[in-house]
Amino acid sequence: MISIPADGASRHIGYMELFTVDGSDGRPAGGSCDIGRGAAELVVALQYRGSGTISRGDGEVTLRAGDFVIFEAVRPFDVRSEGHVVCFVVPRHALGLSSPELRCLTRETVRGDQGLGALVSCFLSELAAEGAHWVPEVGERLAGKAMDLLASLFAERLTHHQDGGAESDAPLALPGRIKSFITENLADPDLTPESIARAHHISVRYLHKLFQDEELTVARLIQRCRLEKCREELGRGGRSGPGVSVVAQRWGFSHPTQFTRAFRAAYGMSPSTWQARAHDADATG
Repeated sequence: MISIPADGASRHIGYMELFTVDGSDGRPAGGSCDIGRGAAELVVALQYRGSGTISRGDGEVTLRAGDFVIFEAVRPFDVRSEGHVVCFVVPRHALGLSSPELRCLTRETVRGDQGLGALVSCFLSELAAEGAHWVPEVGERLAGKAMDLLASLFAERLTHHQDGGAESDAPLALPGRIKSFITENLADPDLTPESIARAHHISVRYLHKLFQDEELTVARLIQRCRLEKCREELGRGGRSGPGVSVVAQRWGFSHPTQFTRAFRAAYGMSPSTWQARAHDADATG
């Protein structure tokens, strides 16, 4: 069974809810756990102390101290532990995981003594140990930090699966999703590396790491995509089309002078010259 505090309520750290299965008195503990939530929430089960197993409809995982696993909260799951298991119930949207990505991640255990998994495990363990001591405002911030760490870990693992030739239903690597996000949000003048990192629940530093082997940095990629859209529209409209400043603003350039300078550097002429040449070519064609 799930053990909960004596007041009959689960513990909360910000928007995260914590349940425990405790066999730390030397006797194995466990049973069927039914969080009773829908697909909108996920469970991150951490083996806080000792060892144990978690069985779900799609298989069983063995956990050592520090290990954890993630899965949907839709169905009941069985826990057997000779130590202490902490189940963090978190909103699915906070991690931004698609169904294919989640299927990929639930196939394996995250080891708590290796790489980024060790950092995440340590942080979650501290939350489990000290969570009752923080005021709600601090709890909200710590929950956000936990989501940032988990998102970074899962992004790394998904990228590894993609690079390693995982199964055909493996999801797109995070850089691919970020590029799609940039394309879909070019018109937003507030599209920046910082806003992209927030939207994907990762740090700006990790975002730059993802693109370190790419031809362009994230900021340069945003600028190039915007310039291409402006160039295309100015070339299509000619003199009868919208003005240069209107097109620039439409594709996220807040400052006309900055846009003109960037356009000239990229294409060797001003945007107004490009527009005029496109009009003349149409007129003589």
